[in-house]
Amino acid sequence: MQKEINQTWSFNASPQEVWGYLTKPELLEQWMGSTNFQPIIGHQFQLNGKGGCVNFCQVLEIIPCKKLSYSWRVKNASGVITVDSKVLWTLSEKAGETELKLVHDGFTTLEDHQAHNNGWTTLGNRLTALLHPIKI
Repeated sequence: MQKEINQTWSFNASPQEVWGYLTKPELLEQWMGSTNFQPIIGHQFQLNGKGGCVNFCQVLEIIPCKKLSYSWRVKNASGVITVDSKVLWTLSEKAGETELKLVHDGFTTLEDHQAHNNGWTTLGNRLTALLHPIKI
């Protein structure tokens, strides 16, 4: 069983612009859901997904415009942690674009891995729509 998810996107945007969508609550909320995120190591926050899922997180590492990592925990209705994992975002400039890589590691069940992989695909599509708006 795979224990990690790896996804990559490329944006015709600066690393600073993409970074904003990872660290500014008002921008995070446009694609991930409501949050009380603050880019401060040790800060505990929640991400409330648009589908009703609540993720409990803590900022682990920040290198502005290059790297962001946080713990990612999911609790069931009884308050028991069912997913205890880590999210790592890395940004790099390539050929005038910003490459954004996601590694989400620590899954213990295939079901959780598949559900989160599908979730990140959906979220990545939302982020892509925000950073590559359709022009009419």
